[in-house]
Amino acid sequence: MRTFADTSSLYALLVANDKGHQRAKAAFHRLASEAAELVTSSFVLVETIALLQRRVGLSAVRDFQARLFPLLEVVWINRDWYRRGVERLYAEQSRHLSLVDCLSFEIMQALEIETAFACDRHFSEAGFTLL
Repeated sequence: MRTFADTSSLYALLVANDKGHQRAKAAFHRLASEAAELVTSSFVLVETIALLQRRVGLSAVRDFQARLFPLLEVVWINRDWYRRGVERLYAEQSRHLSLVDCLSFEIMQALEIETAFACDRHFSEAGFTLL
C-alpha cells in the first residue's frame, strides 16, 4: 500500500511531547508491519525540517535525516508540479489551505494514493483517508 506522508505526522512521530505522537507512532508501526511505501514531496521535507529545526533543534533534523528520510519515496517538485499546486491553491480559495497541502493533494491524485499518514484535517476534507 502506498501512503502519503505529511509534515504533521512526520513531526509528531519524532517529537515525543507532540499531542499526536502516540497516534503517529501507532500508525507508523502499522505502516511498517504492512511494508507500506511512504511517499512525500520535497516541499513536505522542507516544511518538516524547518519545523523541527525551529521548535526542537538540529538534533531532531539529524534524527529525521538518519531515521525517516531513507524510508521515503520523494516526489521532487519541479516547475510543472509547482504550477499544478498553485492552480489548486487558487481554485480552493481558502486562506487555511497551504501550497504544500495543495501539492500533496495533486501528487496523491496523480499517483492514485488514497491514504495519508497525516494529522491534518485538510486531507480528510479533500477526500483522502487519514491513518
